[in-house]
Amino acid sequence: MADHQRIHPLVANVEAPPPTRAPAPRGSLVRSDKGDPGQLQVPLGHAVAAMPPALKPPKRRNCWCKCLCWTLSLLILLLVIVGATVGILYLVFQPKLPKYSVDNLRISDLTLNFDLSLYARFNVRITAENPNKKIGIYYEKGSRLSVWYKNTNLCQGSIPKFYQGHQNRTVLNVALTGQNQYGRTLLEALQEQQQTGRIPLDLKIDVPVSIKLRKLKLKKVRVVGTCMLIVDSLSTDSLINIKASTCNFGLKL
Repeated sequence: MADHQRIHPLVANVEAPPPTRAPAPRGSLVRSDKGDPGQLQVPLGHAVAAMPPALKPPKRRNCWCKCLCWTLSLLILLLVIVGATVGILYLVFQPKLPKYSVDNLRISDLTLNFDLSLYARFNVRITAENPNKKIGIYYEKGSRLSVWYKNTNLCQGSIPKFYQGHQNRTVLNVALTGQNQYGRTLLEALQEQQQTGRIPLDLKIDVPVSIKLRKLKLKKVRVVGTCMLIVDSLSTDSLINIKASTCNFGLKL
């Protein structure tokens, strides 16, 4: 018998399958195949959580807005308090403006000098009335009274310093003197106006006063106004007839 034939199994040249990679844990990063440690890949089907934005420091604008709001609120509150105080004082004291009237006017001198200037001296009697029941008036220094013919100042003087109680009438005799360099022209105009029997004169009053509320003396204000007079003549050393008189006054801070 022939030599026993050996039977050898045929081994097919089968390539080994590539090694399988175990699935990465959920949410983990996978290193790239190239081995680059700086490049990481995210497995498909996995969502990457977004990083929270960095917190920004508070803006200074908010601080300025808060400061502005507080300042405006305090100012409004202060105005409300002041307004309420003024309103209460007005209701309690019911302030009224003092009243003035021109009782008579006398011209002591109206002379044309050698230098052609006109010298004038007037005597005015004025009644000052305080109609307030709870308010006194201090007449301070610095008052000014003046007599004008149209736009020309004839003479000026002042009221003495005194205190006027509530609901009081005070008669003031005031001497006014003045000198105008355009005397000749002014005297001719006055004489011509005198022929009509109606000479317009303005008595302007500017008086600083202080208000007294019981024992409290308030800030100084000024009583300013004009008495528009119509007189019949400018005869010296005689009482002049005042045909018309209109006075308007107000307060000036």
